[in-house]
Amino acid sequence: MGKCTGRCTLVGICCLQLAAALQRQIFDFLGYQWAPILANFLHIMAVILGIFGTLHYRSRYLILYSVWLALWVAWNAFIICFYLEVGHLSQHRDLIMNFNTSLHRSWWMENGPGCLVTPVRTPPLSLADHHMVTVTGCLLDYPYIEALSSALQIFLALFGFVYACYVSKVFMDEEDSFDFIGSYDSYGYQAPMKTSHLQLQPLYKYVYLLCFA
Repeated sequence: MGKCTGRCTLVGICCLQLAAALQRQIFDFLGYQWAPILANFLHIMAVILGIFGTLHYRSRYLILYSVWLALWVAWNAFIICFYLEVGHLSQHRDLIMNFNTSLHRSWWMENGPGCLVTPVRTPPLSLADHHMVTVTGCLLDYPYIEALSSALQIFLALFGFVYACYVSKVFMDEEDSFDFIGSYDSYGYQAPMKTSHLQLQPLYKYVYLLCFA
């Protein structure tokens, strides 16, 4: 019963991770955030691999899933530091999220809750793929929204990592205890043996009857 509970819980965590990753992928596409788009795609593939490994008792797939979750936690921790400008990171100077190909920012910058966007006259020397706007009145600034989204990903990844390690250990223990050869000795089964007494008994009775007939 406990093993089934662990498997069901892990599948539920993976489904939550998949839903959160798809939601995040949509908003990253809207903001042309190419680095997060690539990372989200790999994460979705890893989560699907984790679900497959859980349903089909594949401990190796769960180990790969666990390794990816460790990398996923590190990536989301970097995103939090990036948007909160921890250390020497600066979202206004570094274009890491876009691979330095454009000036597009997070979609939440202009579409956050309560944000009022006012277009600014575009300078003649500005890039064609970027428009100047001023954003005011936001109830929550976009760096905090991105940080909270990454924090949610870390929270789900930590739970998934713990349960993946537990379920994979259960699978490996079951594989070690199961006898794939089919030997009867491992199950305490002994085939019936024919003794010489049982084999000669009919012949012995037949000779005895001939002698005393």
